[in-house]
Amino acid sequence: MEKSLTSATYLRNISYDLRRALSDFLDPQDRWKDVIVSIRKPGGEPRYSQLHVRRFEGLVAQGRSPTVELLNDWGTTNSTVGELVDILKSRDLLAAACLFLPVEEVFPAETKQLSAAPPAPPTRLLGEAETPPPSSSSDPQTQLLQADRETGHTGFSSFSYRELMRITGNFDDRSISNGGRRLGMGGFGTVYKGFLNVIAVAVKKLNPVEDMPLDKLKVQFDQEIQTLKVLKHENLVDMIGFSCDEQQLCIVYAFMANGSLLDRLACLDGSPPLSWRQRCLIAEGTARGLEYLHLNHHVHRDVKSANILLDENLVAKISDFGLTRASAKHTSTTMMTERIVGTRAYMAPEALRGEVTPKSDVFSFGVVLLEILSGLAPANENKEPQLLMEIRYDIDDEDEELTLEDFVDKKMSDWELSQVETIYCLASNCLHDRKNRRPVIKQVVSEIRSVVKNVSLDAQK
Repeated sequence: MEKSLTSATYLRNISYDLRRALSDFLDPQDRWKDVIVSIRKPGGEPRYSQLHVRRFEGLVAQGRSPTVELLNDWGTTNSTVGELVDILKSRDLLAAACLFLPVEEVFPAETKQLSAAPPAPPTRLLGEAETPPPSSSSDPQTQLLQADRETGHTGFSSFSYRELMRITGNFDDRSISNGGRRLGMGGFGTVYKGFLNVIAVAVKKLNPVEDMPLDKLKVQFDQEIQTLKVLKHENLVDMIGFSCDEQQLCIVYAFMANGSLLDRLACLDGSPPLSWRQRCLIAEGTARGLEYLHLNHHVHRDVKSANILLDENLVAKISDFGLTRASAKHTSTTMMTERIVGTRAYMAPEALRGEVTPKSDVFSFGVVLLEILSGLAPANENKEPQLLMEIRYDIDDEDEELTLEDFVDKKMSDWELSQVETIYCLASNCLHDRKNRRPVIKQVVSEIRSVVKNVSLDAQK
């Protein structure tokens, strides 16, 4: 944000660099169209017609930014930064709005002041109860946060970067087991543990890297915020808020006490092995979360066990929506992209060609099912085959010694062969090279649900 900007600043006076920064948010997925249709003349009628929109669309083929050109044109009037910010807020382009005005001005009614961070909690084993820092139950904010947790709905707030530094011990980069705050690291950021009064939260700090500079990172940041702002489901991670000041991008989530499915399958930090019933419930929850995304015309594009988080009750929550794509026409048809994204060990053949389709998520989920069955990592450079998805060829080949029973994770003992066979067949169908031969996610949910019912019946015997 440029310090000289105010709500009364004329658009024609904002710098070119700031116009380009806004284009990084609005040019992808044509979000500038959401802005242009909201611009009004003083009399209330639309300033731009569909003919104008088509003219701006034509700029893309010339290598020009429709967002920059729109600001140039709109700026010939006496329109102000305040009008632009109001439109961005009305279209839920919240991170983009923070480019122009301080967070407290963009969200004057929503910004919450955080209390000083408590001292780092003592190291504990996974599964042990954690005692939160003491706080007064009469504190109104504490009561509000507790009510949010009890109802299962978290607030959506903006925080200053300094506040997030305070609650994470200045982003203490030591691991939790070493008394620090670092929960884990991903491709584009590091996740830290913090406390909003008595409630533990996870703060993801996005970090620019060589192939993901700040401008592109902002696009992913905005995409994740928009997705989690709109989509709410038991099996999607809850976002509490975000910070985008001081050129630092952070997202605050509800804390997941049992970490990722990837870590739990590996029994990291001495955690006990997941039982067969627990694994089936996690698979069902993940599939239900994907079903909700697909029904709402979103493709996740990076489904993997590291992005499936587990709460204190081992309820699965899909996370990391920075790569998620929404269909512009709200359909579930295939889209194309020039930028190939995702994790190679989970990627469907068409995803490697730039196709964005719900069936690609189904393929990735097939790899997750193999992980759940075997407890193995999705890739291992020291084994053949290196990719877990390819091991099914050895299992299905009668000339090979590997059997399904050999493949099943030896760390669990409560599995039943017919149920394992059902999940394995489902995984194989999800992993079909031809996307049209894969099941839709609704069928996947139904198959897993039938296994969960049988597991529950067995437990009652």
